[in-house]
Amino acid sequence: MDILVTFPGNKKVDGEMGGFVVHTDQAIAEGGDGTALSPYQHCLVSLATCAGFYVLAYLKNKGLPVEGVSVQQKHEVNPKTGKVEKVGIFIELPPTIEEQHHPAILRSAQQCAVKKLIEHPPAFDIQIGKVG
Repeated sequence: MDILVTFPGNKKVDGEMGGFVVHTDQAIAEGGDGTALSPYQHCLVSLATCAGFYVLAYLKNKGLPVEGVSVQQKHEVNPKTGKVEKVGIFIELPPTIEEQHHPAILRSAQQCAVKKLIEHPPAFDIQIGKVG
């Protein structure tokens, strides 16, 4: 699960993991080229897509339709600090998915590993030097 970070130019920062590369950049207003989401934006997107994955897994496991299902994430931002203070995740379900499934779908979304990582953060050890 190691990640290698490289710097392809200007304010772009790429992260390679398991043969995949995640490209990041900064907005033009921040001196970047605006070619990709910022690392912070990737973090926020990972929350929504993680919840979406667990919703999808439940639906597929139960043989329920995926058509018409969506997950939307909204952020309450403190205007003074600019920090996200609350994340709201909203799961839209079509009427074809009976209400009896709603509590289990909510529990599934709660299992998101990214959410759990934020709720119970790991210790960080940032150093200069080669990986030991």
